[in-house]
Amino acid sequence: MFLKGKVALVTGAGRGIGQAVAVALAAEGAKTAAVARSAEELSVTTKLIEDLGGIAFAITADLSDPHSAAHVVERTSTALGPVDVLVNNAATVEPLGRSRDMDPDLWGASFRLNVITPAALSAAVLAHMSHAGWGRIVNVSSGLVARPATMIGGNAYAATKAALEAHTLNLATELDGTGVTANVYRPGSVDTAMQASIRLTGNGRLDEGTHARFVHNHEQGNLITPEESARSLVDRLAGDATGEIWDVADAR
Repeated sequence: MFLKGKVALVTGAGRGIGQAVAVALAAEGAKTAAVARSAEELSVTTKLIEDLGGIAFAITADLSDPHSAAHVVERTSTALGPVDVLVNNAATVEPLGRSRDMDPDLWGASFRLNVITPAALSAAVLAHMSHAGWGRIVNVSSGLVARPATMIGGNAYAATKAALEAHTLNLATELDGTGVTANVYRPGSVDTAMQASIRLTGNGRLDEGTHARFVHNHEQGNLITPEESARSLVDRLAGDATGEIWDVADAR
């Protein structure tokens, strides 16, 4: 339980990777704040943590508004204590579609949730982490950044994740020597609601080959579980590595 006594904050924790990360952090002794839009989904997450004997605190919030970040951190600090571990997992794959049909407002919404909110949450926890001389920030990205041409129709998503990675690596350099680390995590192809949504609604919005690949990977059992991916992330938090791009495939 290498995180015993630490406070962790996980966004997008109502299901999928975020839920699995929140549970895995709690299993390592962290008091865990789980953030998501759905109170019903969060109740499942908190029960999983409490069944382990852990301490959980649910925060229902819409992180599409970056100004909510400071409020979320304040609520966590009041309920559990200052945040020591931040995992920015909440994200949207929307909008999907041809770049020539782009809607600047939808692209802006994607950048707010996928890039600006993680940056705002990080900013809100850095004062405590820096003062304590210890902190862990992980921004969940996508292997798509290494192969951006493989998801035709997902230009907005690829762009936001590339921006998130650049932000993270720049932040890590800024924090070098403080005891606070910042790393990127590429979780792999995980059997999540996002994957299911792409298979269900992506036909005609993604190009034919891209959509077919998502369907094929699911049918062939090529997806890993959220728990397997989460374990790979949490196991790395014990070290002092910073400014790295962690890929689940590197640990399998």
